[in-house]
Amino acid sequence: MLGWALTFFIIAIIAAIFGFGGIAAGAATIAKVLFFVFVVLFLLSLIAGVVRRGDRAVKL
Repeated sequence: MLGWALTFFIIAIIAAIFGFGGIAAGAATIAKVLFFVFVVLFLLSLIAGVVRRGDRAVKL
């Protein structure tokens, strides 16, 4: 998903360079949404891993 966000970000930059404002704004919005979805899913998977591990965690 982070790859898709990066792809849309690059599309937005290229479209902005060539003067396509609407396309650049749309691609940038899609890139932002995908990035935040990626961050939320990443944090949820980290929390699930910590909860699932439970007492098996290594204690120093």
